Amino acid sequence: MDRTERAGALVAGLKKLYPDAACELDHADALQLLVATILSAQCTDVRVNAVTPKVFSRYKTADDYARAAPAQLESLIRSCGFYRMKAKSIIETGKILRDRFGGRVPETMEDLLTLRGVARKTANVILGNVFGKAEGVVVDTHMKRLAWRMGLTDETDPVKVERDLMACVPRKSWIFFSHAMILHGRRVCRALAPDCEGCALRRACAQRGLDAD
Repeated sequence: MDRTERAGALVAGLKKLYPDAACELDHADALQLLVATILSAQCTDVRVNAVTPKVFSRYKTADDYARAAPAQLESLIRSCGFYRMKAKSIIETGKILRDRFGGRVPETMEDLLTLRGVARKTANVILGNVFGKAEGVVVDTHMKRLAWRMGLTDETDPVKVERDLMACVPRKSWIFFSHAMILHGRRVCRALAPDCEGCALRRACAQRGLDAD
């Protein structure tokens, strides 16, 4: 099957497996999700969700983050890894939101990409989950691995992987597909021990890099 057919079959299968697939980062608004997504870089959602309650209780607005003392914020997010870089990104983003966007998280890809620590992955998370806008497909480590393994792309660069996915996955399914594929990567199609035998998507998967029957 070609990529479009394969993608269609995968979307159908994912809808049966994960009909309620949604973002697993705990948040109450756009600002909280933005901060949580910045923290999630090279860190698990479980770890981020363990850290953010204390962060969100201390910092409630863009101005709060803009005025945050680096050492204090770093101490709260240390366990998320790369905490100095992430704290710097969050503080700088708070300043940009306060000074350029009236303290609100912007609703366009172009504006989101002006924020420190925000690339297309983070922007797509915000646009899809908060504003319901399908501007692209979230490509994290799970999506990148699965898209190649399943035969939806030949690329490894996240931007190029996203381009290929946008070309073969129906736009109306981009937001759902992003959530469902990431869930499948965590629960079934793991990097080192994929459960191919128990995978309901096996017939539509190219099984690249695996010993397919």
